[in-house]
Amino acid sequence: MVKIRLRRMGARNRPYYRIVVSDSRLTSRAEVLEELGSYDPVVNPPVLALDRERAKHWIARGALVSPTVKSLLERPEAVPAA
Repeated sequence: MVKIRLRRMGARNRPYYRIVVSDSRLTSRAEVLEELGSYDPVVNPPVLALDRERAKHWIARGALVSPTVKSLLERPEAVPAA
């Protein structure tokens, strides 16, 4: 099963997340199918870069979305990922 979820990166006490599409049967550190964007909650205001079109593509193909990513998808301030 394919899931859209967060992958934690960064240093201790300085989290940085990547929004990725991956197989839910594998660990969160396993190889990903696609990287959709990033989320940096530490800076003020938090920075969210997300490719919404690719996220819609994966959701249409049956990918499940984690609750945290679902809340990030609903935020209007996301800038398009490069």
